[in-house]
Amino acid sequence: MKPRITVLTLGVDDLERSLRFYRDGLGLKTEGIVGTEFEYGAVVFIELEGGLKLALYPRKSLSLDSTLPLGQPSATELSIGHNVTSKKEVDVVMDQARKAGAVIVKPAHDTFWGGYGGYFQDPDQHLWEVVWNPQWLAEGEA
Repeated sequence: MKPRITVLTLGVDDLERSLRFYRDGLGLKTEGIVGTEFEYGAVVFIELEGGLKLALYPRKSLSLDSTLPLGQPSATELSIGHNVTSKKEVDVVMDQARKAGAVIVKPAHDTFWGGYGGYFQDPDQHLWEVVWNPQWLAEGEA
């Protein structure tokens, strides 16, 4: 196995609602819902940097495709990190997420390790960390 991830799929309860949150609220680029011609095939693909795709896929469809029973979601199973270039950008992204309908679970603050960050949950309770790490340069930072 090579050390890469090409698609990160989030199971969602309402595909239209999740599309609005990510596309309209957070401003992420997507062609919208595709695959509706297939039973349990509707999905949203969002192009991320570095060739990574974020997929939004109904939980029921993911359960059927994987053959695993549909279970209760848990927000603490995984967090998605979004590194930015400054403390101010953390605040901007957190505010954008809040306005899009995210639940701010931990407001942005100075961290014990010298960074600055906070957490929000999307409409399906997926946990996102928005963080500025002075030891890591985010894309575009020199």
